[in-house]
Amino acid sequence: MLTTAEILKKVRELEIKSKKLTSDLFTGEYHSAFKGKGMLFKEVREYAAGDDIRFIDWNVSARFGHPFSKMFEEERELTVMLLVDISKSSLFGTAYARKKDIITEIGAVLSFSAVNNADKVGVIFYSNQVEKYIPPKKGKQHALYIVRELLSLEPKSSGTAVQPALRFFNNSTKQKSIAFVLSDLIDANYEDALRIAAKKHDIIGIKVYDKVDQQLPNAGLVKIADAESGKTKWIDSGSSQVRKNYEQEFFRVTDYAAQVFKKAGCDLLHVKTGEDYVRILQKFFLSRNK
Repeated sequence: MLTTAEILKKVRELEIKSKKLTSDLFTGEYHSAFKGKGMLFKEVREYAAGDDIRFIDWNVSARFGHPFSKMFEEERELTVMLLVDISKSSLFGTAYARKKDIITEIGAVLSFSAVNNADKVGVIFYSNQVEKYIPPKKGKQHALYIVRELLSLEPKSSGTAVQPALRFFNNSTKQKSIAFVLSDLIDANYEDALRIAAKKHDIIGIKVYDKVDQQLPNAGLVKIADAESGKTKWIDSGSSQVRKNYEQEFFRVTDYAAQVFKKAGCDLLHVKTGEDYVRILQKFFLSRNK
């Protein structure tokens, strides 16, 4: 557990880091990746040269005998929701940082990106149940509060399940939102909940994993413990078959996530601990702009 002084110090460090990233990198990218996704009808006016013919209002045009165009304005305000996995499996990490540390950094960057663009941001923290809900609000103080919680919130429950978090999100958030699911996605049975939520919201998964999630090192006979159930067992990591089975299970879980997100029409990004997640986010934002 971090002390209050350590949490405040880390919040300050993350604020400085996020500020630099959001001002240097994400000003244009974040903004244009999601802005303009929602257009609100404003009014009808007489057709003028250069108007897009797709927006001619044929009913009004027929009534008045000459063409009228529908005018729209961009929906200025976004609501960004973070669905953050704080289950015990996120405490694992062998290279650079734990999965939780990367999830916290990405959550901080997205929170500051949102408030810097005058958008609202909220969080649903989950394990195998919703652990805490922070309703979306604007402002730097709100972002700092979110970062404090990202750093310090401990789960009361020990399992992992994104399904209850997706259901809670869909029921609690009425307006169309951009949602980021930050998790290692070592999980199953969430396809229905994702599909239903994705009909209303724009959902992006960010799967954070460690190299040892994928490849078991050859270290002979080792005792391993499940961080969530507490169960332990001995395995022979010196066996090439054991290592192969371990890797196949990683790919099975990863492929399942990829299929579920794709079927629901959602994007899924993969971030390995120690990798430059900023570059991955930037590339994604740029691809959204095209």
